[in-house]
Amino acid sequence: MKIMRKLIVSMALLCLACVINAQDYYKTHRESWLKKAEEAKPELFQTTYSPQYLVKSVADPIAFQGWKMERFDDMSYLYDQSFKKVKEVIVDFGKHMTGFYTFHLKTTDKAQDAPIRIKFTFAEVPAELNTSLDPWKGTLSRAWMQDEIITVSQIDQDITIPRRISGRYMKIELLAAPPDFDFALTNMYFTAYSSAKEVKTTLQDNVPQDIREINDVAIETLRECMQTVYEDGPKRDMRLWIGDLYLESLANMYSFQNHELTKRCLYLLAGLAAEDGNLHANIFEKPEPHPQYSSYCLSYNLLYNVTLLEYLKASGDMETAKDLWPVVKRQVEDAMSYLDENNIFNQNKKGYVWLFFDWRDGLDVSTPMQGLMIFALDKSYELAKILNKEDEVRDWPLVSKNMAKAARKELYDKNRGIFLSGSNNQISSMSQIWMIISGVLNQKESQKALKTTLSMDDAVYPGTPYAYHYLIEAMVACGMNEEAKEYMRSYWGAMVKKGADTFWEQWDPENEFLSPYNFFPVNSYCHAWSCTPVYFIHKYPEVFQK
Repeated sequence: MKIMRKLIVSMALLCLACVINAQDYYKTHRESWLKKAEEAKPELFQTTYSPQYLVKSVADPIAFQGWKMERFDDMSYLYDQSFKKVKEVIVDFGKHMTGFYTFHLKTTDKAQDAPIRIKFTFAEVPAELNTSLDPWKGTLSRAWMQDEIITVSQIDQDITIPRRISGRYMKIELLAAPPDFDFALTNMYFTAYSSAKEVKTTLQDNVPQDIREINDVAIETLRECMQTVYEDGPKRDMRLWIGDLYLESLANMYSFQNHELTKRCLYLLAGLAAEDGNLHANIFEKPEPHPQYSSYCLSYNLLYNVTLLEYLKASGDMETAKDLWPVVKRQVEDAMSYLDENNIFNQNKKGYVWLFFDWRDGLDVSTPMQGLMIFALDKSYELAKILNKEDEVRDWPLVSKNMAKAARKELYDKNRGIFLSGSNNQISSMSQIWMIISGVLNQKESQKALKTTLSMDDAVYPGTPYAYHYLIEAMVACGMNEEAKEYMRSYWGAMVKKGADTFWEQWDPENEFLSPYNFFPVNSYCHAWSCTPVYFIHKYPEVFQK
């Protein structure tokens, strides 16, 4: 009897231990994953830039958001006279930079007997310096705006603003200074940082000039976002998002080829996953790596799997792919739990889950998610075969096949040759795009679906470079090569013509002031998900370099 009781107690303790361990899906892996992420942390390379010249803001209805900068004078105008006489000036550094700004105040008459107060406002685009920020109308924090008031009690020394800055232009305003003392502002410079080194790909000699310019701006966008993680935007958010990681890693493969940065991001996301095994959509690095705990985006989580596959193909790093295989399995398992009895993805089956495809008001994402899940299932199974893990996931191809059949049966309007989405049968580009990328439609059907939708005035069209990336991807996938090239030229090329030296987070040619945050100055004007023209241009040179 005692032996039986001991056996029962032992079994109970064993079961309890299993339950405790099950509470944290990756408990035995986290420490090693975070260690490997730290080992892959890249060096930040430092470049010092001096201001190029002084500029003035000019209202121009044709310019982006109604403002442009015109050259006003050389830097000597500022450096060689009293700043109390200048009072206000705008400096152009000539390019977008991410890093730290340093300036020097020197005494020119008498002794400083009271503090000096100066306001610095940094901007990525001219309109940021010409739009009143207060009262604040944005839905994100006012503190994201890069205006800093510095009080200087002791001059004749270099002063560095401690906040990391991202931008090209800088307005300097004198707010207060002692009346019986004079000084000049001199020797300003910007110390920029990036983990990107030299570009390892080249363009053909006969590449059209506009494609060359798009390629250059895409590379600069990626360079600015490559810090110690792939940041989504160096001005705002300054964190790692899975959706941006996927696109940045693709662009990196065809430019800087810094695969260690991709590896670091994959390990960080895995090591900081939730206890149920699901990934957090974004993570922060400081003061120590941690996730945004309220952030869970299933569409992004599935893209993690595709990112790992593409990383493996580019780097040949089997060790990392095998290490992170449990994360891939868990994201697919979670996604499959949202399928209904008809093999249709149901966003509300277990309670609402966030799915992101575009910043476009009113976009129904149910059909795009059906396509993305098929795509991710197929890519995850491809990874399984490379890792000799297909025995663990033998049901995945059947699930994918059944989802594709269900999509054609339940979501496809055969008469018009387009996919519909949601209870209101919404027609959107994103629905066609993801059904094409997933391979649900053949080439002829794909071209018809996309061309029909793009010709409809009432269809929901893409609103961000993130969505336009997948539009180009779908066009290439179904043989619409000329259309893909022209869309790149008309969309990203339009940003270049508007003066972009890095590509923007939100760009709608019909509304330059559009913002998902209710106030356009808080938009990111150097944004990771906008950098992918470099990927297309170099992966498909026969399409984009001719």
